[in-house]
Amino acid sequence: MTKSGGTPPLHSPPVPESTPPAPPPVYGRADIRKKTRSRTTRRLFRVGLVVAALIVVIAGSGIGYVEYISHKIHRVVVGNLVAQPPSGVENLVLVGSTSRCALKHQNKAFGLCSEGVTGINSDVVMILHVDPTKHTASILSIPRDLFVPNARATGANKIDAALVEGPEQLVSAIEEDFGIPIHHYVELNFDSFQGVVNALGGIKMYFPEPVFDAYSGLNVPTAGCRQLNGFQALEVVRARHLVYKGPNVKSNNHADWTPDPQSDLSRIRRDHEFLRVLASAVDKRGLGNPITDHDLLTAVAPQLQVDSALSLSSMFGLVTTFHGIDVQKTPQQTLPVIVLSSLNYLYHGYDYGNVELTSQPDDFQAISRFLGIGSDADTMTGKPLPAPGSVTVSVLNGTGLTGQAGHTASALGALGFNVVGQGDSPASGSLSETYVYYSSPSHLAAAEKVLHSLTGTATLGKAPTSFGADVTVVTGSNFSVNAPAQAKSSTSGTSKGTPSSPSTSAPTVSTLQAPTAPTQALAPFDPRSCTASGGEGP
Repeated sequence: MTKSGGTPPLHSPPVPESTPPAPPPVYGRADIRKKTRSRTTRRLFRVGLVVAALIVVIAGSGIGYVEYISHKIHRVVVGNLVAQPPSGVENLVLVGSTSRCALKHQNKAFGLCSEGVTGINSDVVMILHVDPTKHTASILSIPRDLFVPNARATGANKIDAALVEGPEQLVSAIEEDFGIPIHHYVELNFDSFQGVVNALGGIKMYFPEPVFDAYSGLNVPTAGCRQLNGFQALEVVRARHLVYKGPNVKSNNHADWTPDPQSDLSRIRRDHEFLRVLASAVDKRGLGNPITDHDLLTAVAPQLQVDSALSLSSMFGLVTTFHGIDVQKTPQQTLPVIVLSSLNYLYHGYDYGNVELTSQPDDFQAISRFLGIGSDADTMTGKPLPAPGSVTVSVLNGTGLTGQAGHTASALGALGFNVVGQGDSPASGSLSETYVYYSSPSHLAAAEKVLHSLTGTATLGKAPTSFGADVTVVTGSNFSVNAPAQAKSSTSGTSKGTPSSPSTSAPTVSTLQAPTAPTQALAPFDPRSCTASGGEGP
């Protein structure tokens, strides 16, 4: 964009990675002999916060063993991490990498580095939020196919495409496009995942219905409780092309079975369930067992990559943080998204395939709850968002719809924003998100304030603004500006957040589904825990 009323930056769309999905990050533990620390670690595993459990294990080990394990862990400098606040609140991004070339043991089932399977994606991105003052913890998963403005340094892409440019780029994308401050980075791969499950002697999962996934290799021909080794467990958590044989289906031909309609979103749901099952397996095997503890740590540590700031003192701090957490109240959520019915998303002439789009105000409501802050607070700092009158805004028409920029500017002005200019921007495609750009971190809170005033497929992004404004809105094909408070209160049957009149809104696009919920119950075909007798668990 230019100050003369030009356009937002046009990025040459890089080719998205097409490698198979990665497992969720899974972490183990080592020798803990004190019962109190053992109980603390069990609490962590039960809620699936496995990375924290690994850290507790290291912190609870002898000094010599700590030094030995510390040298096994790979550390990487991530320059854009946020300094931890005095409150001690931390957000750790947990990444499952698909890198085949980084694997110690190459496996043809995953695709071989030597045969050109060299893609690096963050197919699993979970953020662990811990608050030592409240003794709370929670997990938020970000879907891999979510299309965001700053996924790569060159511009928009799916969020899972960020990791190919390094951990720092993925952290930047999360901070710039979601406003979530990241304090630490943790990454694991396929090998470490299998090692943890095998170190436990395998785990048991109950399959209510036969399931199959040609991409991950999952093949469960009959319902029931099954013992899974590390490789088989990896097939479960990687499955996002799953088909299932319903109770009324007689054919054993996988082509006649029903496809899982939610792909990666269902996989996230199953991964959350897997972590709970893994927790039970760790409890059953017994923590504090030197053999099990050693096997778990040696399986994970050599494949573990963390930011260089995650010191041993930080690990000891997490021990204190997690002590006494009520695991029954620890949520695992997924960022709400809008799924396209079409399998083709064209952006500046390039087909990104099947994507998901951000959903406003659902996303910021979920993020605010996850961070434990108010709905009208700056997500990066927790401080109140600025008043509309202190925010300068420009509006660019990103769809070509006649009068869209003018109508949007008027609607934002009615909410009290200081609108300083309007113009046109080349359309990115027949279906496009509404972009709320801010040019520097100092204007992120202002952009969030504007974003809170929109409903639909609106998203946040860091990029140059136009007309010298703090924030530039590039209009898309499915959004509306919220009505002023006075109009809301005077309109019968409306409430806060009601979209403005049709004249200020873009037309609804039929290829968009309703926003997903942050939490979902298991589907009838999803694997789950087994009872002690081998039946279907809760």
